[in-house]
Amino acid sequence: CETLGSFSLSIILPLFLLTVLQKGLKENFADAQVSVVDCPDLTKEPFNFPAKGICGKPRIADVGGVPYLIPVVQKEKVYDLNTVAKDIELPGAFILGAGAASSKVLGVNAEFIPIVQTKSEKKPAVNGSYIAQINPADKGCLLEKYSSKYTDCEFGLLANLYASEGQPGKVIEVKANGRTGELNFVTCLRQTLEKHYGEKPVGMGGTFIIQKGKAKIHIMPPEFSACPLNTDEDVNNWLKFFEMKAPLICQPVIVSRDPGFDLRVEHTHCFSHHGEGGHYHQDTSPDSVQYLGYFQPAELLFRIDRPQETHLVGRD
Repeated sequence: CETLGSFSLSIILPLFLLTVLQKGLKENFADAQVSVVDCPDLTKEPFNFPAKGICGKPRIADVGGVPYLIPVVQKEKVYDLNTVAKDIELPGAFILGAGAASSKVLGVNAEFIPIVQTKSEKKPAVNGSYIAQINPADKGCLLEKYSSKYTDCEFGLLANLYASEGQPGKVIEVKANGRTGELNFVTCLRQTLEKHYGEKPVGMGGTFIIQKGKAKIHIMPPEFSACPLNTDEDVNNWLKFFEMKAPLICQPVIVSRDPGFDLRVEHTHCFSHHGEGGHYHQDTSPDSVQYLGYFQPAELLFRIDRPQETHLVGRD
């Protein structure tokens, strides 16, 4: 795929983000604490990631896009995370994020929760990803480890990815409890950055846990829509929505403002160890919800295979 552009994001040291993020979060949550800490060992519970951290040459990649899914799907759009790692000039990268599964591989449409240590000259790829799809037996959520059935690192149509060397280091720890405002956790973070930094795009990625409470999550149907999806209402009627319980481990990718690359400025998928996962929208238990997240500002943004024909439908 053609890498259509790269962009140097505003480099904001974690320490300078503390006051900014805490102020914004306290406008939307009863309690919020932001600090710089050593990244926890992400190979341990509850993450069980194939890399210890999210530090080292942090960058964001926006691959494909929603216009390849709607109004009408373009199934030929298939990508490989090992190739993406090379495209973003970080072979062997540890990649987290949110995307669509490859229907070419699965035979159906599904949510993709990428968690991959991509291959390098010395080591093969380690794929810790999950897929969330509609269970044909009961129409509920079927969450599976990707590697339990497949050996590739493919995905389809679109993905928003945070990549790093997967190293330990200093990260931004965010705690937020008791939502008092209308914004979800990720949107609150992004809008806080946009409000403070204005036209300077700031990107972040990492992982967070919904420790307590429940959340509104969607999963795409196994069959692509036979009718064009032309409006957000069409899309929402097509998607399958669920209320899922904590703990949910989430992979957000955030860019405060689109610098003209037709970006999806926020996208978050989640998984769990109790069989639930998909695309995060919002917690549904504002009084009891508890968030704990670890984030790292990105230095570079890469736009890969940008759709030539675009729209803003289905970006939520």
